[in-house]
Amino acid sequence: MKYLFILLLVLIVIWAVKRTRVGKPTQSSPTEKPSPTEMVACSHCGIHLPHAEAVSGQKGAYCSTEHRNAAQDSNPS
Repeated sequence: MKYLFILLLVLIVIWAVKRTRVGKPTQSSPTEKPSPTEMVACSHCGIHLPHAEAVSGQKGAYCSTEHRNAAQDSNPS
């Protein structure tokens, strides 16, 4: 019976400690938000994609080389 009382007391202490730490953030440094990326629309199908992933042509930006070829556009020199 003595061990059951000690176990119950330990569980209550653990519960009380966890309950007081719930509201406090675990990370002290502020999180940095990623900067927004410029989006462009494919000149062939209209899908929006990041500018860094776009395939450029003389008539505009494309989502793939297949769409650039289908629009009969060439790679800008």
